Amino acid sequence: MGSTRYLVMFIGWVSVVLGVVGIFLPLLPTTPFILLGAWCFSRSSPFFHNWLIAHPKLGPIIETWTNGDGLPVRVRNRIIFFMWVSMILSMLLIAKLWAVLLLGTIGASVTVYIMRRPVVY
Repeated sequence: MGSTRYLVMFIGWVSVVLGVVGIFLPLLPTTPFILLGAWCFSRSSPFFHNWLIAHPKLGPIIETWTNGDGLPVRVRNRIIFFMWVSMILSMLLIAKLWAVLLLGTIGASVTVYIMRRPVVY
């Protein structure tokens, strides 16, 4: 069980690093990676989870999501746009019907889920 904890913690750190890089690179979304990192840390390390929630720049992303206050419209639209760009690129690269159907279904489901979340103007 201990090795699973370290794997989840590792995934959390990779997610946080990608989220921070996403602040500076417009093609890499920040919010989903920070949320994934918070989820991973909540399952593997209370210390890192508390650190991330208390972080002055990254903490508000998690707080807004967990309070149900919603996502800023700009962030929501950016998430959906870049998710679909990456999905379509993946569909074109794989070029298999099963991949197109699977990625299309996943993309549509995530889009519906995110669009139903409350937004902050």
